[in-house]
Amino acid sequence: MNRSPNLVFVFSDQQRADTMGCYGQKLAVTPTLDALAAEGVRFEHAFTCQPVCGPARAALQTGRWATQTGCFVNGIALPRTERTMAHYLGDAGYATAYVGKWHMASTDKGPEEGRQNYMTRPVPLEWRGGYRDFWIASDVLEFTSHGYDGHMFDGAGNRREFPEGRYRVDAVTDFALEFLQARPKDRPFFLFVSYIEPHHQNDHNRYEGPHGSKERFAGYEVPGDLVGAAGDWRANYPDYLGCCHSLDANMARLRDELIRQGEWENTVFIYTSDHGSHFCTRNREYKRSCHDASLRIPMIVRGPGFRGGRVTPELVSLLDLPPTVLQAAGVTPPGHMVGRVLQPLAAGEVVAWRDAVYAEISEDHIGRCLRTARWKYAVWVPTDKPWAGCAAPGSAVYHENYLYDLENDPHERNNLVRDPGLAAVRAGLSARLKSAMRAAGETEPEILPAA
Repeated sequence: MNRSPNLVFVFSDQQRADTMGCYGQKLAVTPTLDALAAEGVRFEHAFTCQPVCGPARAALQTGRWATQTGCFVNGIALPRTERTMAHYLGDAGYATAYVGKWHMASTDKGPEEGRQNYMTRPVPLEWRGGYRDFWIASDVLEFTSHGYDGHMFDGAGNRREFPEGRYRVDAVTDFALEFLQARPKDRPFFLFVSYIEPHHQNDHNRYEGPHGSKERFAGYEVPGDLVGAAGDWRANYPDYLGCCHSLDANMARLRDELIRQGEWENTVFIYTSDHGSHFCTRNREYKRSCHDASLRIPMIVRGPGFRGGRVTPELVSLLDLPPTVLQAAGVTPPGHMVGRVLQPLAAGEVVAWRDAVYAEISEDHIGRCLRTARWKYAVWVPTDKPWAGCAAPGSAVYHENYLYDLENDPHERNNLVRDPGLAAVRAGLSARLKSAMRAAGETEPEILPAA
């Protein structure tokens, strides 16, 4: 057995926490993950730092805010100067492997001479963020595949087709198993598996679950934030749950292979997502909003240092995972990583922990938000042209946009941002938000009342 633990990091795309039984889902969508949560540690209140694909991925790989990496919207490549988890773990002797969606190699913003397009082409080695030992991926997987067809590219740039009729989650897992079965046996490994599910299929404008999902999951309970709301959840939610169920079945495949190899008990297994989905109820698409449907994510860790079925109530961020991964490998996290290691919470230690999480928002609008146990406070740069006004990472002036009392309004249906009786609450949250922005490297802005 390896002296250092192996690390398997599974990343879904656009998955709400409440798709899982351990987070309250009543249908049998995620029995494997529910069992892993019962054996490991489940983080009850976990949130993304940026509710959109590319920026969240850049932040996760580096442990830095999207505004710090410069990847604050989709279509900006992760700079080659940034060091990722793979760089640090590779330097420590780990075999590093990446399978699935990357979304950090192409740039379609800014001057023409700085643009590069690998969205449907092989990603060159220098744009793979330090993953050097095994690579089968697409920069934008939704552009090279659908639910039942597609391809990715291997480390040599060869096109790797999905078998005909094979569901995409199964095909991505096939490639992950290829690494596990062929990996070097004399080193610990870091395998990052990045699925596109349950993200909607862009060119089909719908969610594509496995065949039979609409019938299998037709009897779902409507999440509280969607009850009576517009959006497209009525047409899509069963397929969305079908995507999540397929992910869960493939977690069993990964687990069983690690058990077969005798590596399961020496593997830290992490499951989380980049952001959630509000099904076009908060804006014109699925994420890019301050609401918990966008921000709240599942987060389960099982393995050495993460055992016992513990559920932690603290507010944790996606940015806490990079230093946690390095710590699990015995690598000292660099000081520029902004998150905190989760091992003390997993061990049940009494530690001073944050009482709020901060998130940056981009593309639909430029925004920032703070979430405490009770309050959600968000600011934005008002625009009547979503998507057109986000060429900059931030602004010198914001307006208040949302205030929710989560204690009395957990589904965020009643915006109190103009309530005169809560002026002192907003002022206090505004000061705290400015402090979080300064800590993220931004110049303190002016925050004006709701426009």
